[in-house]
Order: sequence, then structure tokens, then C-alpha cells
Amino acid sequence: MSVNETLEKRSGGCCELCGSTKKLGVYKVPPAPKGTVDDSIFACEMCIDQLENPESVDANHWRCLNDSMWSEVTAVQVVAWRMLSRLRAEGWPQDLLDMLYLDKENLEWAKATGEGAEEDENKIVHRDVNGVVLQSGDSVVLIKDLKVKGSSLIAKQGTAVRRITLDRDNAEYIEGKVGPTQIVIVTKYVKKI
Repeated sequence: MSVNETLEKRSGGCCELCGSTKKLGVYKVPPAPKGTVDDSIFACEMCIDQLENPESVDANHWRCLNDSMWSEVTAVQVVAWRMLSRLRAEGWPQDLLDMLYLDKENLEWAKATGEGAEEDENKIVHRDVNGVVLQSGDSVVLIKDLKVKGSSLIAKQGTAVRRITLDRDNAEYIEGKVGPTQIVIVTKYVKKI
């Protein structure tokens, strides 16, 4: 039986990433794939195109990884890890990455193409007053009254700020809404709820 036939049988005739049944083919997982069943997956044209062309990635398409990352097939897990690493700035992929376990050897395979490596080394980490790591979408409470620059607004101590966003360039700044106003807040004045 050929690799193509074996992969089609293993996948049940569906893309092993998104479950599509249209325009399926073999994707050899780099680097240096031998084209065997162990280092290849059966994927649809859309998934393969986005894997090979990072600039064409549609983040919403990859919400399918919520299911496929649990595959028993190592090559599927490796591809899932790479795509989640590539998309981690979206917020939701980081949660999935935190749940995805790869043993040391497979994690090295996943990192072999450089996916996620740069972000790990230069990643900016936002921490509240107690040193707790903040993520996009978290809720925080102000620990002191803050005057909002450029307005007469004073954000009172104890005010909850929900669904914060993180400044990509500076670990000391987050953004959130206080009432109807979107403001920038210094992380040393907030505590994660």
C-alpha cells in the first residue's frame, strides 16, 4: 500500500487538521521529511497552503486545532504545535499550546523549523503588582486611584478592568476600558482578579 493510500486510510478520508474532505493530499512535515507515513499527514489544500505560506494564514481556520491537536499521530501534533506557535499573538492559541504536550524528541522536531523560537527568546511578559503573569483577555483591579492623562477622569482604586489587551512592545503597559474610556494602565498599579 502506498503512503498516500495509508494516510487516506489512517485519516478516514479527511484532512487530519481541519476535517475537510475536499482536495486532500500528502503534506510531508519538514525538516528533511523522508515522505514516510510517520513524517507525513493527510491534509486539505487550504491547510497545506497556509502551512507553506505564513502570510496567507487565516487564524479562524486554525480553530480546528482545538480538536486535531489531540491526535495520536505525532506528525499531526507537531504541525498543530507549529501553527499554534505561529498564531499565539491571537490569544486563544496560547491556551491550547499550554495544554499540548510533546515529549522532548517531538518538541525538538516541532521547533526544528524555527516556529515559536524567536517568540520564546524575546517574549515580553506582563506582570501585575504581585508578579502574576497577565494575558490578553484577563481581568484586573486597580490598586490605587489613577489620573488619566489628557482627561479629567480619575480611575478609582478597586475599579475592575475586564478583557485587557497587552502592549506588544512594553511589558509595563496594558490597555482596558474604565467606563466608556479606553485607557493605558501601568502594570504595577493593577492586580489580576
